[in-house]
Amino acid sequence: MATIHFILQGKGGVGKSMIAVMLYQALRHFGKEVSAYDTDPVNATLASFKEFNVTPIEVMRDGNIDARKFDVLLDALVSAPQEAHVIVDNGASSFIALGAYLLENDFLPLLEEQGHKVFFHSIVTGGQALGDTIQGLARLAMGFPASPIVVWLNPYFGEIAIDGNTFEEFKIYREYASRFHALIRLPEGNKTLIGRDLEELFAKRQSFDAGINGSSTSIAVQSRLRRYWNQILSCVEQAGLL
Repeated sequence: MATIHFILQGKGGVGKSMIAVMLYQALRHFGKEVSAYDTDPVNATLASFKEFNVTPIEVMRDGNIDARKFDVLLDALVSAPQEAHVIVDNGASSFIALGAYLLENDFLPLLEEQGHKVFFHSIVTGGQALGDTIQGLARLAMGFPASPIVVWLNPYFGEIAIDGNTFEEFKIYREYASRFHALIRLPEGNKTLIGRDLEELFAKRQSFDAGINGSSTSIAVQSRLRRYWNQILSCVEQAGLL
């Protein structure tokens, strides 16, 4: 049985590909066989990490999403090796198209027939995008009622709160709590320190291992990255994804 992780969110620019990058590395850290597919037609961020085993799938044709391109993804996932973990990083611009494809082609039942387990991962961020990311999460919960969802809470853009209420007090959590396999809270930190460190790490398309152990990285940056990375590993381990 393989474990398939779909990274899906209808709002762009909220850290979705960052989640895919971190999840890939965390699973590999825990000794899992990991591969990935990048179906983002605009920003194929995951595929640009040359250290990783990522296959880009071009889903655009003549400026439009060609849903038939997802057939390649289906064939690959159905034949995924036993005990492997496979990550699918999908772009905001193809969020609706992939969701429709999954439903129209009985994609998830086909994977389950092969013994594969499927997780949806979605991100909720604070700040101006809070409402949009909640809507994206709600679409997943309503559209795929049988699939467990891992919710990643990203406070980088602002506090994830409405009128003083935290995520667990939101209406969406009250309605779909039983569907949420886990809540993963990304560690908070000083934006000018660890925030900048992470931006530079991802801009260079480097893994945490490269950033922590690289000779060109200062000791202070290495220390902050190591601390952050250990927190991420603990979150993934506690989320029951292994």
